[in-house]
Amino acid sequence: MTSPPDRNSNPFRILHRHRSFRIFWIGQTLSLVGSWMQTMAVGWLSLQLSNSAFVVGLVASIGALPIVLFSMHAGALVDRGDRLRIVQITQVVFFVQATVLWLVTLTGHATISLLLALQFVQGLASAVEIPARQSMVIQLVGRADLQPAIALNSSGFNLARVVGPAIGGVVIGSLGIAWCFGLNAASFGAVLWGLYRIRVAGVGAGTADARPADARGVENATSETALVGVLRETTASALDGWRYLMRPGHVRDLLILVTVGAVFGGPFLTLLPVMARDHLGLGAGGYGGMLATVGVGGLLAALLVAGPISHRTGKGRVLMGAAVAFPVLLLAFAYTRWLPLSYALLFASGLAMILWNALSNGLLQLMVDERYRGRLMAFYALAFVGLSQAVGSFAIGALARLFDAPAAIALCAMVLLGASLITMRRSTFWTAV
Repeated sequence: MTSPPDRNSNPFRILHRHRSFRIFWIGQTLSLVGSWMQTMAVGWLSLQLSNSAFVVGLVASIGALPIVLFSMHAGALVDRGDRLRIVQITQVVFFVQATVLWLVTLTGHATISLLLALQFVQGLASAVEIPARQSMVIQLVGRADLQPAIALNSSGFNLARVVGPAIGGVVIGSLGIAWCFGLNAASFGAVLWGLYRIRVAGVGAGTADARPADARGVENATSETALVGVLRETTASALDGWRYLMRPGHVRDLLILVTVGAVFGGPFLTLLPVMARDHLGLGAGGYGGMLATVGVGGLLAALLVAGPISHRTGKGRVLMGAAVAFPVLLLAFAYTRWLPLSYALLFASGLAMILWNALSNGLLQLMVDERYRGRLMAFYALAFVGLSQAVGSFAIGALARLFDAPAAIALCAMVLLGASLITMRRSTFWTAV
């Protein structure tokens, strides 16, 4: 039986109410600390190896290519498979990728080509892992606690964004960049420990009877190989999910805004190492501090969504306020050279960005039919990870090469600001939720 909604504004109440989610959250957060160390180190290493903002953007974008190509198929797989098992397997792939990255960097064999290949492998695993992990949350907490649980997941992500780069800067200065990758590989022990201890409830996924009607024909494909049958079925299921999500209405309106924000907003993080070194005169430690500052703002936003905002009406208005504020803050950051003001703008940008992301994630999951949840999260991953990196990071790197890093950030911010203002004028979803 699903627990009734809890009106307590303590953002951590969900951890007390749901044992499996508590184990999942702790393991994921510890692992994300290592992942943020690796993200920071990959950006810094690619800058050291190439001395090119374009290459930094290329390395950041290549891992998203598999997400662009395969995420909707992966969502169909998630909707008919065992989500927990999928997450367990993909976490092992992440561990192997981080270990290889550690060894090649430690032995001095790291190259841009090898970085690109390893980032691509990470993207293949992420294409499946992200929708599986995101859509599994409702099985851990139930529908009533979904919004605060998603926000608390965002708080763990941003806590890791604070701690990971800060530790990464110290590790690079004292042990060398390779050990950021080695510590990340070790951190996967925490997430695997958690994943093998939790139990998930059946909430419309992971069982044969729960699969959508368009996803039940593979077993009868006697004239085809198993692989061809699975590809045929997942393609049909992915197309059905695409048609559902793109029907006129609030879901489509919010997904369009989310996609524009992912492509033109999030990639500013790709150019932070360039901004840190070339425009603010900082080293690896300063770059880590900039990432941590964004994370502090994001952590505060996530705790607000998990706590007091989770019970209030008008979440759509808060979301749209953040969607307008975020690009305005990026415009200011792009041309600020006074370090204290740069940090203040990064903090506020992190706050606005995660308010937007956490609220849109939760509202979308509450809007869609349960049998499409995996495909919704696949589209969300396609936007926020796939298109954000494969298109956004590549584009912002190309713009930085054509102009410079501040101009690239400013141009993307202006596109995002225009999209947010147009959405406020033409859509009503933000006044209805």
